[in-house]
Amino acid sequence: MAVQLSAGSIAAINNGEKPEDVILQVIAVRKFPTGDRCRLLVSDGVHRCGFAIMATQLNPMINSGEVAQHAVIKVTKYFCNQVSEKKKMMIILGLEVLLTAEDVGGEIGNPTTYESGTSNAPAGAPAAASNHSITRPSPVANGRAPLVQRSAPGNAPAADGGGMMPQAPDGFPNVRPIQTLTPYQNKWSICARVTQKSNIRTWSNSRGEGKLFSMELLDQSGEIRATAFNAECDKFYDMIEPNKVYYICSATLKTANKQFTSVKNDYEMTFNSGTQVVRCTEEKSIPAMQFDFVTIDQLENAQKDTIVDLIGLCRDASEVATIVQRSTGKELRKREISIVDHTNRAVSLTLWAEQAEKFDGTGNPVIAVKGAKVSDFGGVSLSLLGSSTLQVNPDISEAHQLKGWWEQAGCNSSDIINLSNQRGGAGNAVGANAVFKTLLEAKKEGLGSRDQPDYYNAKAIVTLVRKENILYQACPNDGCNKKVMDLNNGMYRCEKCCKELDRFNWRLMLSCNVADFTENHWVTVFQDQAELMLGSTAQELGTLRDENPDMFQSIIAGASFKEYNFRLRVKMETYNDESRLKTMVMSAAPVNPVDLNRRLIKEIRELSA
Repeated sequence: MAVQLSAGSIAAINNGEKPEDVILQVIAVRKFPTGDRCRLLVSDGVHRCGFAIMATQLNPMINSGEVAQHAVIKVTKYFCNQVSEKKKMMIILGLEVLLTAEDVGGEIGNPTTYESGTSNAPAGAPAAASNHSITRPSPVANGRAPLVQRSAPGNAPAADGGGMMPQAPDGFPNVRPIQTLTPYQNKWSICARVTQKSNIRTWSNSRGEGKLFSMELLDQSGEIRATAFNAECDKFYDMIEPNKVYYICSATLKTANKQFTSVKNDYEMTFNSGTQVVRCTEEKSIPAMQFDFVTIDQLENAQKDTIVDLIGLCRDASEVATIVQRSTGKELRKREISIVDHTNRAVSLTLWAEQAEKFDGTGNPVIAVKGAKVSDFGGVSLSLLGSSTLQVNPDISEAHQLKGWWEQAGCNSSDIINLSNQRGGAGNAVGANAVFKTLLEAKKEGLGSRDQPDYYNAKAIVTLVRKENILYQACPNDGCNKKVMDLNNGMYRCEKCCKELDRFNWRLMLSCNVADFTENHWVTVFQDQAELMLGSTAQELGTLRDENPDMFQSIIAGASFKEYNFRLRVKMETYNDESRLKTMVMSAAPVNPVDLNRRLIKEIRELSA
């Protein structure tokens, strides 16, 4: 197939026209001094111009060598922005490689540098300076598979040819694409959709106190993270709503810390006292949230702390559990869900706080996650960050495809490999698909004998609860829970907080013996899990101990001979030069007969295979 460059298209675009499917030759690929963005010097056979910038989502085409010097491309999706009175910027969102550099072998025609005001030849006419026809090689003849069209990922609507950004309101400079912003510019504004907005977070340290909230902003060219502190936090938090479109100008740009964000931009934005935000009602041209999905099987080779976007189907969800954050002493609510995709791989995803409490896994919903963090506990697992976004049953093609796969084959598949079910995982989930060990297996495998703790699941019966010293008086301050000293004058002292208090909270710490058909272990159970096993709160038990000792003893005795699915943490600890294995209950859930039968059937099939 003969390929002709779209002669005159560069001048046409610069003169405000909107030609579609423009065919250009790449004369040079130039990377920006900082970051991952690339500028293309392109030719239409008549003129050459360096006004094209590729969306960062297309960078793999440059890294793979598809887009290189002398390659011929067809631009299938783009939009333009007026940078100055005489200069436009072309943001390429989608392209198709028609001829590789080796197919062409050199520059086509004798193009001259485009200057503003140059008249344009009819777009689509053959390059006048070219005296030969460039033919696209057959994929059979050259042994290569045909090159396919690429476009920026996500569920954004296609840009309309060379569509322009919305017109900025009075008082705002010309609207620029997000991907063209740098800290060295001034008098810019953007028109972007808020795809994610955090809650207000506060801090207090030796340097003072403060508050902030952050958001992720998206336009046709890309995305950027923005943060508002203190006065700007108060000013803009209630004004800005998720999924709405706003004009924003006069914020500060700085290099992004990519360790804590999945946003694909070299810079991030901070609101300042001069920042202006105005609602935009022309929303149709601004895309919705963009995803750059990886499949679950790709996580097997992902580096720890990598930030990824993932879509999968929830096949199992644990109950909400409470853990204590070691660094702060604060209690955190969490839930673990197992998600699976068409690669027949499953991975554990941890939800926190409000998302954990509100999540409903009924009906195997499709889960789309933007910005999850990869962990290497228990093989591979994922965790949501404060900046992460989770969508349930999103209306995108990937979700519909996954649902169809699950209904046709996935729900009956016995070949699914769980990447998170390996030794060492610290999660609290004890779902239908968790891997269980007997207490004797854990002992023979030497779990807990290493420097790091080990975690495993076991189904066991509580055979005995020690009645002595199960309650202690704890500091009532948020995030503390340390034992207080009774001063015998109506006051209690917390050494951690260095304060004398007029009250305390009761806290539970049980020492229990649990057993299965192979072995028995002594385990320690704290607050939430202890309250679950006893069926009473620590405050109720503290009152009963003094006012109704018989009822108190009856409640403790009633906790014995009940069966649970335990998530256990085991670690060798040394005290007074004596080392011993200490086992702690991370979570306890009553045994679900349906889940138990499914697990046993699966184990029988594996043994008989």
